[in-house]
Amino acid sequence: MLKLFLSPGSSSMAAHIALHEVGAAFEICSLSFARREHRDPAYLAINPEGKVPTLLVDGRPLTEVAGILFFLAKRFPHAGLLPVDDPEAEAHVVSWMSFLASTVHPARRRGVEHALDVYRIVEKRLGERPFVVGSKMSVADIHLFRLFWRFRNSANLAPGTLPLLEVFHDRMMDRPAVRKTLEIEESIGYELPS
Repeated sequence: MLKLFLSPGSSSMAAHIALHEVGAAFEICSLSFARREHRDPAYLAINPEGKVPTLLVDGRPLTEVAGILFFLAKRFPHAGLLPVDDPEAEAHVVSWMSFLASTVHPARRRGVEHALDVYRIVEKRLGERPFVVGSKMSVADIHLFRLFWRFRNSANLAPGTLPLLEVFHDRMMDRPAVRKTLEIEESIGYELPS
């Protein structure tokens, strides 16, 4: 049994999308940052860092977006969220996941201009490929989508500011798993800082 602890619109959205992509049966437990539910002793017993996402796998906690996405891709190989029989392509997915977690995710904390500079690097890396590792979506695309979705919405970017990422964003928005996740999380309600 899989149970995802999330907060709508936060980094946990990537794991939520991936669960829909792989077609797994799972339960959601939404935590409110505004009510500080992520600091509740019961949740801290599951994830002492008090962060989301946490995925319970048969009662065992798995944390961090990259770890959860990698687990889902490996556990549900039929979904094709990791390249198969291509170690170099798989390594590129891991490289992107590392870059997204260490460079892209924290960029907003240093201001919109710094984040724009980082997203320009993302565009150079992405180029005109439909997905980060070529023609097939991977877990890295899900992670990138969530980060750019959040940045795009919070920074109120003018159309054309990051044209390659805008095309990527729209391509991801066409995916049923993305639309379903956004619908569910919006119905719960976003409590994201501006």
